[in-house]
Amino acid sequence: MTSGQLVISLLSFLLVIPGIILSWSSPGLTSCGGSNCFLVTGTQEGLSPKGLFIADLSFRHVVMDRGQRGTQQIDQVFTPKVNFEADIIEPNHHREVKTINNLAQFDLSYGLTEDLTIQLAVPFFNQRIHEHFDGLGEANPEGTFFRSDGTDGFGDVRIIGKYNLLTTTKHLLVGGLGVKLPTGEYNLRDSFGAINEPTLMPGTGSFDGIASVFYSYQIFPHQLDAFFSGSQQVNTENNRDYAFGDVTLLNAGLGYQVLPYLNLSGQVNARYQPHDEFLGQNVDGTGGEWVNLSPGIRLQPNPTTQLYAFGQVPVYQRVNESNLVPSWGIMFGISKTFGLGSGGS
Repeated sequence: MTSGQLVISLLSFLLVIPGIILSWSSPGLTSCGGSNCFLVTGTQEGLSPKGLFIADLSFRHVVMDRGQRGTQQIDQVFTPKVNFEADIIEPNHHREVKTINNLAQFDLSYGLTEDLTIQLAVPFFNQRIHEHFDGLGEANPEGTFFRSDGTDGFGDVRIIGKYNLLTTTKHLLVGGLGVKLPTGEYNLRDSFGAINEPTLMPGTGSFDGIASVFYSYQIFPHQLDAFFSGSQQVNTENNRDYAFGDVTLLNAGLGYQVLPYLNLSGQVNARYQPHDEFLGQNVDGTGGEWVNLSPGIRLQPNPTTQLYAFGQVPVYQRVNESNLVPSWGIMFGISKTFGLGSGGS
C-alpha cells in the first residue's frame, strides 16, 4: 500500500467511526433560524501567540427547506406560535416552508500570555429569510403566504478565555470558559405587529455560559493531524420568560497537509439541544439532534494569512415533534495574524 493510499484509508476510517459514535451517543437545532453551522475551522479553536492577534472574518449560509417529524421526512410542517402578548403557546399556528440563514461573523483572538488567549466573537450580521403560511383557520384553511417575517440584525457577542492545558510535540489540549451577552435584538415584530418567533431573532436576550475543550494530535507531524472538540452552552431565561435549550456540540475529524500552502480536512459535527421553554413549558418543534459531514479546504498564501471553505452535508437529523431541517450549508472565511506596530507581520 502506498503512502497516499494509507492516508486515504486512514481518513475514511476515522471519519466513518466518529460519525457512527456521534449519531448514536448524542442523546435534539431550534425551529426556523437556529441552524448556523457548527464545525471546526482550524483558525479559531487554538491559542494565539503571545502579543499577537488573530482576526477571522467568516460567512455562513444554511438552507432549511426539508420538513421532518422525528427522523421521518414529511410534506407539511406545522409549528406553534409563542404568543408573548397573551403568555400562551398556540399549537399548529402556521405552516413552515423555508428559512435561509446567512451569518457574517468577526472573531478576534489575542494572546495575553503563551498559555492564555482571549477571544471575542461578534456576529455582526444575522439574516433569516423566512417563508411560511400564516393566518390558518376555518375561513382560510390554507393560510396566507408570507415572505416578510424574516429578520436581520446584530447578534449576541461571545467572550471566551482559552487556556493551554497541555502542549507537547504531538499533543495540544485547550480548555475554554466564556459568556454570551444579550447584545442582539430579540423583540422584533412580525407582519401582524406581534413579537416574532424567538428562533428567528438575531439575539436571544439572555446571558449564557460557555465551556469548551479542543484537542489536537499530530499523527504525522506537519502532515496529518486528528482533532476533537466539544462545548456546552448553558442558556438562561430572558426577560420574556423564554429560555432556549442548552446546546451541546461535538466535533471530530482529520486534517491533511497536501502541500505547504494547502490543507484538506474532513470532520463529523454533532449537535444536541433539548426543547426551548416558555413560562416553564416545552415549546413543540424546538430541539433535536443533528450530525453533519463537513469536508473542508484551507489555503495559506503566506505565513500570516489563511483562506478556508467548508461544506456541510446532513447525515442524521432528528427533531422534536416536527420542523424544518437543513438540506445543506456552506462556510468560508479569511484569517490574519498580526501584531500592533509590527507592520502586519
